[in-house]
Amino acid sequence: MRTIVDLPEEQIEVLKQLSEQSRLSRAELVRRAIAEYLQRHQSDQAENAFGLWRHEPRDALDYQRRLRQEWDP
Repeated sequence: MRTIVDLPEEQIEVLKQLSEQSRLSRAELVRRAIAEYLQRHQSDQAENAFGLWRHEPRDALDYQRRLRQEWDP
């Protein structure tokens, strides 16, 4: 999929230099940068969920068991 992104001239110049050094296209460098950014932020979300129940007065496993009892006939 094609996407148009406006970048400052300074960033384009740095991308051009990195592209020449690494022998990768600017598009590939941008794809890799975005992939790295997304991976870093997705893992942050997972870490934020860790300990989600630590301030709850009830046990999370007990809560889960009670919810699943509703499924039993």
